[in-house]
Amino acid sequence: MQNNFDIIIIGGGIVGVSTAYKLSLQNPNYSILILEKENALASHQTGRNSGVIHSGIYYKPGSYKAINCVKGRKELVEFAKIHNIPHDICGKIIVATHPSELTHLNKVFENGIANGVEGIKKISAKEITEIEPHCKGIEGIHVPCTGIIDYKATTEKLAELFLAANNANKILLNIECKYIVQQHQNNTEVNTKVGSSYFAKHIIACAGLLADRIVKPLNTAIVGFRGDYYDLTPAAEFKVKHLIYPVPNPKYPFLGVHFTRMIHGGIECGPNAVFVFDREGYSKWAFSFKDTLEAFKFKGTWRFFFKNWKFGIDEYRGAFSKAYFLKRLQTLLPNLKSDEIVPSRAGIRAMALSKEGFMLDDFNIEFNGHVMNVINSPSPAATAALAYGEEIANTAKKYFNLN
Repeated sequence: MQNNFDIIIIGGGIVGVSTAYKLSLQNPNYSILILEKENALASHQTGRNSGVIHSGIYYKPGSYKAINCVKGRKELVEFAKIHNIPHDICGKIIVATHPSELTHLNKVFENGIANGVEGIKKISAKEITEIEPHCKGIEGIHVPCTGIIDYKATTEKLAELFLAANNANKILLNIECKYIVQQHQNNTEVNTKVGSSYFAKHIIACAGLLADRIVKPLNTAIVGFRGDYYDLTPAAEFKVKHLIYPVPNPKYPFLGVHFTRMIHGGIECGPNAVFVFDREGYSKWAFSFKDTLEAFKFKGTWRFFFKNWKFGIDEYRGAFSKAYFLKRLQTLLPNLKSDEIVPSRAGIRAMALSKEGFMLDDFNIEFNGHVMNVINSPSPAATAALAYGEEIANTAKKYFNLN
């Protein structure tokens, strides 16, 4: 009976752990198991993002992302205060550097107003330099409620509270799901690569980069985009006081290379967005035959490349040319020099791609028998994690008819 649970959650990132935490609050008598394939929680997207608490200003009003980012941000900040998680509501500016960007800058501002993002205001070129003396732009938006946080520490605290909610709750590390067998009405088996099996009435998959391997999604596939970062040298850190973002390209769900203060010190620059040939390969040369074959067997990948080849070439230039990466950074900080940035880490972002070659840019859950599969939880998933966790828990209550 030790391998039997009421609910199994696959994936120990912040969305999976937040879902377990919220389910444990709603159903304190249910036994819940989290299976994580790595040797620590928050090892991939959660632990490798930029650590920004997003405001909710970018997202289409009424979307899951917009609603849950604003709601989740407020809950996240309160959670961090209560549990002494390192965070800082330092604010950010979004900066237009060319007249062609002003239309979309205004659209971003309108979205922020519609989404209830508090305190935002338009700022002039003079006000930009008052906030960030080394930044140059023609117009911008000040977003005071944006911040930074330690998402790994947040995940670990959620896990601690989840385990404390019920002695029967468990987290098992180094256990990778191989496949799911829905045997009969009240018994679904999760078979693992280490040979053990776990059983539950209900399964919730929050597998991020591997979401399409837990349960095959309908008409979509997961693709990865690596983001490469540089760090400012300690001598150059004075050039950035808060967070500095460009106006994003409205065609893509990426925010462009930007400058981010890190919660434990330092200034990070980036990321770009490069299609990867290894979903969990963080080096520029990482290659997985399996991942590559799966990507190119999917027609949507070819259609995406055909539609976006210019964008792809531009992003790859930034990945392999420090001079080109620097040029993009200098759009915001013209006096930044090559010897003031050094190569840093990389992260990989999971995106769901449709068979038509379009990125699915909103939160999405698919259902299959006794399995719920969170197939797409793109940025701002970390900011919105507590709200997403509650959304998933509420959906599970209805779908699984939980008492």
